[in-house]
Amino acid sequence: MPESSSRASVLGVQVGRVQLLEAGGRVALSGIRKQEARGPVAVGALGLAGDEQADLTVHGGLSKALYAYPVEHYDFWIEQRRALGLPAHLPYGSLGENLTLSGVLEGSLFVGDTLSLPDCVLRVTQPRTPCWKFNAVMGDPLAARKMVRSGRSGFYLSVVRPGSIEAGQPAELRAGPRELPLVTLLESARARLR
Repeated sequence: MPESSSRASVLGVQVGRVQLLEAGGRVALSGIRKQEARGPVAVGALGLAGDEQADLTVHGGLSKALYAYPVEHYDFWIEQRRALGLPAHLPYGSLGENLTLSGVLEGSLFVGDTLSLPDCVLRVTQPRTPCWKFNAVMGDPLAARKMVRSGRSGFYLSVVRPGSIEAGQPAELRAGPRELPLVTLLESARARLR
């Protein structure tokens, strides 16, 4: 059984505007390209102030207000890019995430767990299922598949208590309700491959 709480840190907060994205002959609007937001950023029911999503059927909304990604996975992506001869520098937000976190991995998260920050509370809702747009920004036609197969999907958050968030803040991960069968976000993401 997981611990009732553990510590995490917010290393980066990123927002992005909708813009055209092109890859492999496909063109679409996307908000996947995120940039560092400095200072406190307002968090509302639909996410961070200044952040946009292009396709609300698969991104955004109340249950996917923010996308978080563990910094512990960045080395994997740096190596993947090096192997393809691509630039290895990946600033926070490169994977499309709003929050770059330390100390929170999919294998220890369950739907309903909460992240309590100094001025807001967020709830884990589901793992990310990446699409071709992730392949495009990573410069790798297999990036989405690698993300899911490796268990490095990151996760979506809903907003329980609005407020603000900024890089450098501590977060406390608190266990949500535990119902059988217990399935971590990692197990849930991998089950989608079957």
